[in-house]
Amino acid sequence: MPVLSVTTATFQREVLESELPVLIDLWAEWCGPCKQISPRVEEVAREYEGRLKVVKINVDQNPQLAAAFRAQSIPMLVMVVGGRPAKQLTGAVSKQEIVEMVEAFLPQPEDEVQAKELPQLLKMRRVVVVDIREAAVFNRAHIPTAINVPLEAVDEKLQALASLRKPLVIYDRAGGDDARKVKDTLQERGLPAVLLKGGMVGWESEGFDVERP
Repeated sequence: MPVLSVTTATFQREVLESELPVLIDLWAEWCGPCKQISPRVEEVAREYEGRLKVVKINVDQNPQLAAAFRAQSIPMLVMVVGGRPAKQLTGAVSKQEIVEMVEAFLPQPEDEVQAKELPQLLKMRRVVVVDIREAAVFNRAHIPTAINVPLEAVDEKLQALASLRKPLVIYDRAGGDDARKVKDTLQERGLPAVLLKGGMVGWESEGFDVERP
């Protein structure tokens, strides 16, 4: 979905009544920093398509909306969730800053768990982490407490996994198709299973400990 231009006339329908969280980019033609962050906003719109609506509001053409958001300085990015402003950023912020703001308000898929949520789940012993990479890769580095069930061995290990009697958090290198395939297989067999979003890469990017030989 492209970034949508919103006016005072379409604001109610496109923003306040949106079922998705909305990222608003308040900008103006004369604003250099606005043009600087525009490609970053467009990248976020593409990457979060289906989970986030991204719109632009020209403050010169829509002064009432600019006043409503108290846009005294632009560019200004505003997250609107459930029809209410939730957070804002001003200035030529980085893409990472935009992503961090957006991520905090996005609905998470029911079949995924965020890397930052996993340590607490492990501490409370509420889940078992399953690494489906090859044994040699697992042995070089893996999430502490994870058990190794290589992709090709999943079928023969179903009974052992069921005996654990806990939800299973499945991961591969980066939360790819293999992990999703295993998650789907386990769910089809009646086992509670979710993906670790971003896999091992996501875990390490959060700075969490890795177990090595």
